[in-house]
Amino acid sequence: MKKKVIKKTKKELNIRPIGDRVVIKPESESTGEKKSASGIIIPVTEGGDRSDRGVVVAVGEGRIDNDGNLIPMNVKVGNKVIFQYGDKITLDGEEYFVVNESNVLAIIR
Repeated sequence: MKKKVIKKTKKELNIRPIGDRVVIKPESESTGEKKSASGIIIPVTEGGDRSDRGVVVAVGEGRIDNDGNLIPMNVKVGNKVIFQYGDKITLDGEEYFVVNESNVLAIIR
């Protein structure tokens, strides 16, 4: 009888964001600069409006409104998103961003 080998396909994070916060794994390392289609490097100025793409790896339960009702999140784990930078954190040697759901600009289909 063959032994069944189960491989873990996704690394589970030991983090659960609170409220309407989202943890995003950026698609690529952020260097503070972008490259145009023709290869020109465009630096991102400090304090400028920056956005990037990534994959949602954890979401909070949602926001509580003034009446105490839970407003569920629009994004889900696995969504590919465009977001504005939030707080950069490092977990298990990998970089992530923690952002409010309002800083998620779009879900890429």
